Amino acid sequence: MTVTLNHTIVPAADHRAAARFFASVMGLPELPPAGRLGHFAPVRVNETLTLDFMTVPAAEGHHLAFDVDPETFDGILARIQAAGVPYGNDPAEPDNGRIDHPLCARGLFFRDDSHNLYEVMSRDEPISRDEAAVPRDEAEPPM
Repeated sequence: MTVTLNHTIVPAADHRAAARFFASVMGLPELPPAGRLGHFAPVRVNETLTLDFMTVPAAEGHHLAFDVDPETFDGILARIQAAGVPYGNDPAEPDNGRIDHPLCARGLFFRDDSHNLYEVMSRDEPISRDEAAVPRDEAEPPM
């Protein structure tokens, strides 16, 4: 059997606000409240994983890292910039406005109000429109 992560709890000062913020930045769907008392605010990350935001007293931030393709990275960066959310390429400086990540082609960190530190990494460079329009076998070979 393959092991997959089904869900994880993300601590928050306000679970609904934290879920809404994360979903809006990442371009992901918020799900209806879950748990016996509706105390989870889930966000669907992919086919197998939800992040279940839960209000806790004195929420301590967690670090959550995500691999994304270049187009998804571009969308996340655009939403972060449009919302005025500070971001950066270093967890110690998540507000330096840089995306030159030390471990991948492009990456960034940003925080929510509960001090959760999110990391978004794109391992590939974005493909320019010109490159995308030319089939691989017709493209000039690299020199």
